[in-house]
Order: sequence, then structure tokens, then C-alpha cells
Amino acid sequence: MDLKQLYQDIILEHGKSPRNFGKCEKYTHEAKGHNPLCGDKVQIFLNLNKEKKVENLTFEGSGCAISMASTSIMTELVKGKSLEAAKKIVLDFLDMIKNTQEIKSEELDEDQKTKIMSLSGVKQYPMRVKCATLGWHTLSSAMLEKKEEVNTEAFD
Repeated sequence: MDLKQLYQDIILEHGKSPRNFGKCEKYTHEAKGHNPLCGDKVQIFLNLNKEKKVENLTFEGSGCAISMASTSIMTELVKGKSLEAAKKIVLDFLDMIKNTQEIKSEELDEDQKTKIMSLSGVKQYPMRVKCATLGWHTLSSAMLEKKEEVNTEAFD
């Protein structure tokens, strides 16, 4: 199997069966996001413990396969990480999807990097970048405890 096929398989699998879907109990942070261009909507539920570690991270929402797959992958990669590591992963992903060829995060192992890199082809389709980044921007908003809804039209 070539790399492109592997990436497509990862996205399809996460799009059909999103991980960590639903509202977790005892969340400490939440945020909502909307992509008006595509109609994607996501709500993030984040549970940070006293040591600022992501104990749980789930989401609810609806949207295209890219949006749902990207958010699903994000929850898997960030759960269990420290808040600082989670913030770095989000920034590294956003940099990769918009600028660089590779994910540079030192917070992820090779399998995790493969999962996140499955979304790298989205940058060839500028209209789909907002779909892929919606969940990530919404998680960032939750971590920063912002109250206003994330709107992808605010991002270039």
C-alpha cells in the first residue's frame, strides 16, 4: 500500500467512525466552532485535571468527512498530553496544514505523526483547509477559555 492510499484510508476510517465522539462527563472547558462555507459545526469538551493534563477530550458535531476525521484524529493525539504539549501539537498541525511539508512535533511518536500527516494533502484544496482546521481552532479556543464561537471565516 502506498502512502497516499494509507492517508486516504485513515481519513475515511475516522470520517466514518469518529473517535471520542459525544459529550464527556465532567468537562472543564468547552468551545463551539462553525465553518459557514461548508456548514461544519463542532463542539469540543475538554477535561483538564489539576496537573493541567488532558484527561479527556471529546466532541460533538456534524460536517464533511474531512472535518469529522480531522477532529477525531486530533482527540486521539491530544488526549493524555499536558496542556503545554497539546498547545504545541495544535500549533504544529496548523503550521503543517498551511505552510510546511512535515509535522515537526516532538510531542508525537511516529504512528501519531503518520495519522496527523494523513491530513497534509488537504492543503492542495484551499477550501478544505478550513474543514480540516475547524476542530483544531476550536480546541485552541477551549484551552484558552474563550467564550465566543470559533468561525473559520476569521482565519486566512
